Amino acid sequence: MNEKSRLRIGFAMCGSYCTYEKAISALERLHEKYPDIQPIMSERARNTDTRFGAADDFAARVEAICGKKIIATIADAEPIGPKKLFDILVIAPCTGNTLSKIASAVTDSAVTMACKAHLRNGRPVLIAVSTNDALSGSAKAIGELLARKNVFFVPFYQDDPFGKPTSLAADYGRLEAAIEAALRSEQLQPLISSEAT
Repeated sequence: MNEKSRLRIGFAMCGSYCTYEKAISALERLHEKYPDIQPIMSERARNTDTRFGAADDFAARVEAICGKKIIATIADAEPIGPKKLFDILVIAPCTGNTLSKIASAVTDSAVTMACKAHLRNGRPVLIAVSTNDALSGSAKAIGELLARKNVFFVPFYQDDPFGKPTSLAADYGRLEAAIEAALRSEQLQPLISSEAT
């Protein structure tokens, strides 16, 4: 068994429902190389049906990929820290709401608890941002987290600069490289892409 196959990854999803197909495709690719992935979803992400699909359908797909039951409550996420369950926690997609909560140390969902619990062990958190207000209301939180120890970002780009000029989306084509960089305590560069790869 090689070193990569032993890597333990937490993969947390927030309620950016329009990006679930990209996130789930990225999870599938990731699982081919890193089989030990624990899925986590915020309570809203796990339980909200939207025009993009039914919550139970998304959850079933995620659990089928990972072969593990989703952690979807604060109580179930709390042991992540004491048990040192992950080598890295990936939050993909991470909404502006969750960005602001992490930056302000608010712990009110399974994802924010997973983040807090994981960071207490001095291990890396990798954020795949997906928010329409990244360059406006959420810009402060992004700036604070860029300066935070053990917090890294998947490189991002403006997904619709003219239709949604303040929106940013993670470049999922660079997710694996961002994980490898974060495990070295490095931010993958360039941080800002002109478009998705």
